[in-house]
Amino acid sequence: MMQTLRKILFLVSVYLLTGWSAPLPKLFVIGDSISIQYSPFLEKYLREITMYERKQDDGTAMNNLDYPTGANGGDSGMVLKYLAHKLNEPGFKPDYLLLNCGLHDIKRNPSTREIQVPEKEYRENLETIFQLLKKKSIRLIWMRTTPVVDSIHNAKTRSFHRFAADVETYNRIADEICRNHKVPVIDLYGFSKQLGVEQFKDHVHYKEPACALQAAFITGAVQTILNTKEKHTQ
Repeated sequence: MMQTLRKILFLVSVYLLTGWSAPLPKLFVIGDSISIQYSPFLEKYLREITMYERKQDDGTAMNNLDYPTGANGGDSGMVLKYLAHKLNEPGFKPDYLLLNCGLHDIKRNPSTREIQVPEKEYRENLETIFQLLKKKSIRLIWMRTTPVVDSIHNAKTRSFHRFAADVETYNRIADEICRNHKVPVIDLYGFSKQLGVEQFKDHVHYKEPACALQAAFITGAVQTILNTKEKHTQ
């Protein structure tokens, strides 16, 4: 009994002296090339509130941001395939997954107008992803796909086209699924649209100051989501 009491007193004294607090939640990020560009800022801004990790780069992602490799998550089918493998790794146990896919799904063949991932398949991929994460008790945070301006994008790319109408459609699909699963959504689409077209550095990617602003916006949203979750669990 005395030995147990001494242990309790020791732990209390350690707490008082060190200001012990609960470990930070683990956050894992999967996203497209937009996320690669704001990632250095996001990692820095989230340092005090999460343990940050993202889909790893093999050195190829920045070679061509339009064709997903390495840290670039790609379309919803690629994300599903990656997660199906990743979730089987014993060490992969994030508390939260910050996820976006859509920008590669909506690529269209300039000649045939065929879309890379049709709406039905996109919906099915997201549903499967959400169910996989639910089984592993990983809480999902969804990121809405950033804007496309037809006249800017399609004047600068020849191999594929994108259209604003498709971005809106696929964001609506993701919004609906997130509502059904009670998944929090970060509206990076709406925020990025307010930055203005002058912040595009090419057909769809952003200049560095805009990337920093996107990261700051996401950080604030993540902090709000974490705080809300903490209140609900108290």
